[in-house]
Amino acid sequence: MTDNSKQHSYDVKKYRTPDGAPADIVMFTLTKKERKTFTKTLPLRELKVMLIRRRSWPFAGKWALPGGFSRDDESLFEAAQRELKEETGVDGRHLEYLGVYSEPGRDPRGWIISHAFFALVEEQVLEKRQAADDAEEVGLFTIEEALEKLELGFDHHDIIRDAYMRIQEQMLSTVIAKKFLPPEFTLSELYQVIKAVVPDFEEPNFIRKITSTRSRKGIIEEVHDEEGNLLSSNQYSQRPAQLYRFTGLVPRLSIYS
Repeated sequence: MTDNSKQHSYDVKKYRTPDGAPADIVMFTLTKKERKTFTKTLPLRELKVMLIRRRSWPFAGKWALPGGFSRDDESLFEAAQRELKEETGVDGRHLEYLGVYSEPGRDPRGWIISHAFFALVEEQVLEKRQAADDAEEVGLFTIEEALEKLELGFDHHDIIRDAYMRIQEQMLSTVIAKKFLPPEFTLSELYQVIKAVVPDFEEPNFIRKITSTRSRKGIIEEVHDEEGNLLSSNQYSQRPAQLYRFTGLVPRLSIYS
């Protein structure tokens, strides 16, 4: 039997297709708030997630993740980028695939299988956020608020919890901290960003380990001026602190090192 004859005899109803394949996006940012103190100190940083208040059924009036159905002429990744832009006015920036969510009954509209993504966006980008499309309102919430205090639509509690675990894992094993830092930063700023995402992280020898441990050496480098002099900053400290920047080297860590 030829391919053409197989095509004509094939019954499209033989395999049931899901009613829709939406893309949901967990968007993280680190907010920064200056402290009112007599001495210079680091600002308060807090990890937050962007949510939209749904305008229509299902879960009208409830907070949920931005997202929507993919089109037949785009990939799910492209759908995630488009929906993020349409519902919040924000470009995806750092956008990664998280996983598939297919628990029966997760969506009252039918057999809806969602593909979740997570995005990392600088706070200043979110200053221009706006509600559009299916969103009645856009807001930023702490992880505690999102997971413990808000009644979210769909299974978005589960998706946010999984995304939070993923970003914590990446914060301790990759260089995604640079998404929340200026190009040049002090080691105190780097440590604070890590702590904001992973509150339980404690490393008394952080400076020594990040600059000299074999498996991490070369990930960051000291910043010099055009004449080769070391550059420092006293923006958040009384004494000038050395400035560093990421080199672009991707760490290769092992559980045995």
